[in-house]
Amino acid sequence: MSKRLVPSMAALQCFEAAARHLSFTRAAEELHLTQSAVSKQVAQLEEMLRHHLFLRIRRRLQLTPAGALYLAEVNKILTQVDMSSRYIMSYGEQTEVLKVATQPSFGVRWLIPHLKGFGKQYPNIHLDIRNEMEPFALLQATADVVFFFGQGTWPGATCIELFGEEVLPVCAPELLQGRTLKDASEVAELVLLQSTSRPEAWHEWFLEQGLHSANSYHGPRFDTFYMSLSAAQSGCGVALVPRYLVAQELAEGKLIVPWQYSMRSNGAHFLAFSEHAAEVPKVRALVDWIRGELAGQD
Repeated sequence: MSKRLVPSMAALQCFEAAARHLSFTRAAEELHLTQSAVSKQVAQLEEMLRHHLFLRIRRRLQLTPAGALYLAEVNKILTQVDMSSRYIMSYGEQTEVLKVATQPSFGVRWLIPHLKGFGKQYPNIHLDIRNEMEPFALLQATADVVFFFGQGTWPGATCIELFGEEVLPVCAPELLQGRTLKDASEVAELVLLQSTSRPEAWHEWFLEQGLHSANSYHGPRFDTFYMSLSAAQSGCGVALVPRYLVAQELAEGKLIVPWQYSMRSNGAHFLAFSEHAAEVPKVRALVDWIRGELAGQD
């Protein structure tokens, strides 16, 4: 393996400060160094990179095109180092980080509300939750626990089924302008809001009712159910979404069901973790917590 080209952090800091102030003197004052020390660090950096980063014009500094390009990259590095350092400072020595990946709408509407109280019961487990459209994070070892919708099979993982799902059409009350639909075919005359993750949903919904609509695949397309719900609530069209996601809006009258027909989804929601992590305390803690939340709903 070839030797990595890794400048010192001191050199990067000197370059960034000098580029920001366009002055070695002011950079030195900020970093509590001598002007010659800053100049030397930058000169060594230029030698390593084999590019001039500054033009010295009449005792003033000016970034070269290479310098401007490098500054953007260095800012990313220093920002990440700063964030990572503050990240570690926020934990006690006994704290463990549990990395959780979840699909966006599920995370916002179901997972987060069901995590209330987890931190109080497990104060030494810090949850780090991020969006993931597919459960690849588990395979790539970038997450300890993954929540996903599917068939419950994932190589090298233990998958626990949480609950099944049914979808139904919803729209803003004003979209119907006070009229009552006579059958499902009239739904097809409205704007159908499409979901990127479920491209066949409308087609299957009509088909289950013995209908074939030429508009099944037509309409604005959204990456997440959450975006689709926002569009429906704004009166942009009809969304076909899981019932559990819209329970609150239906109860509050912000959304209505234009045609009362729900369809069972071909899949379920699962919690998954690597097979070898089954007895890892922090993973077991979250699994037990989620199971307790589901038991409380029965």
